[in-house]
Amino acid sequence: MAIISLQPDPISAVLTAPLVIVIPIYNEAENIENVVVDWERTLNALALDFQFILLNDGSRDNTMEVLHRLESTNPSRVVIVDKVNSGHGRTCRLGYTAAVGSPRVEWILQIDSDGQCDPGYFETFWKLRQDADCIFGRRVQRDDGWARALTSKICKAGATLLGGRDMVDPNVPYRLMRSEILAKALSRIPASFNIHNVAVTFILKKTETVRWKYVPIRFRDRQGGSNSINLLNVAQWGIDMLLELRRLR
Repeated sequence: MAIISLQPDPISAVLTAPLVIVIPIYNEAENIENVVVDWERTLNALALDFQFILLNDGSRDNTMEVLHRLESTNPSRVVIVDKVNSGHGRTCRLGYTAAVGSPRVEWILQIDSDGQCDPGYFETFWKLRQDADCIFGRRVQRDDGWARALTSKICKAGATLLGGRDMVDPNVPYRLMRSEILAKALSRIPASFNIHNVAVTFILKKTETVRWKYVPIRFRDRQGGSNSINLLNVAQWGIDMLLELRRLR
């Protein structure tokens, strides 16, 4: 059931499972099939009703070919979005908006497409949902190198300073969120923002009624392909993030 659209409404219409997994994808032809298969195996073992939203963010490799292969093997579980490149944050936002727009979706899990999010931790996340609205990973061990760890430290320091509370791991891409809580957060974040994952964490942490749980995780190195982070852009990324978060109240 492929959806080729930039608008969330057609996507929402085909989301019928209570758990939706949002995966932004850029040039991950080497990884995405293994990621989806591994996660599907884990979710099936827990007897869950789920769907994937696989958002191709203008990949230049053969990612779409792989996505269509995944769709052909399980069309009821896979929803494909093929879009022009707009970056990780805005791609996540499109998936989030589509998920909360469906009345049947109760939980949204966001993970990344490079194999760093180990599905072995998910059962713990799922069990904690009875007592929480947001269950986030907390990366206590990282195998993905100092550059990405530095980016996360900058992110945490800036968001904590502006938010007045510990943001813990604000850009972690392993997060399970109750749909109605996420919908309220999104309503406070302009669609024009670039760094939506951090903005979502920022708003949720500043909402007193949101119940939180954290799961310590080991964040694996990417399973294939090359790291796309550009160290020359880290400083500008941090400045942009601070300017954006200052607009959120």
